[in-house]
Amino acid sequence: MTTPSSSEVTQLLLAWGQGDGTALDRLMPLVYDELHRLARRHMGGERENHVLQTTALVNEAYLRLIDASRVQWQNRAHFFAVSSQLMRRVLVDTARARDRDKRGGGRIQVSLNESVVGGAEQRADLIALDDALTLLERTDERASRVVEMRFFGGLENEEVAEAVGVSVETVKRDWRWARAWLLKELGEPGEER
Repeated sequence: MTTPSSSEVTQLLLAWGQGDGTALDRLMPLVYDELHRLARRHMGGERENHVLQTTALVNEAYLRLIDASRVQWQNRAHFFAVSSQLMRRVLVDTARARDRDKRGGGRIQVSLNESVVGGAEQRADLIALDDALTLLERTDERASRVVEMRFFGGLENEEVAEAVGVSVETVKRDWRWARAWLLKELGEPGEER
């Protein structure tokens, strides 16, 4: 299958946003492989026996995307940013449910790899990372979105800039600041916050 053009995906997103129910049916086969890659990226930090597998995460995100039909889609980058955010929500909801069931035990671990922490080998659990991103969002909503799109979505600076509506340099600045902020907020593994 050939890779769909960005404009083709954008046109289908706009049609879907305007109420064309068949647009979503035509869109999903075009973006499925990239959604699956995105899900693999999200699942990369999860334990091997995680309740959700990659395909299940794509399917859960798809169900939530259907409910997001009122979103005013801007372009392909916006779609994948929202998809990534939904996948993050699915994983966090699963982790929170598991913690409720086990009363705090067995949290899911994700690594803040070099792309986020600038080379430091730190680990934080998904719930702590989600809480930190929620707090970051209250402090700087745009920086939080940049982290979501770069770290969880795997989008390049140019794609993030397009989705957020700022320059590439602004995205780079937000990324550097947010990484430093997250490192400080999450602290060293085992360190009390």
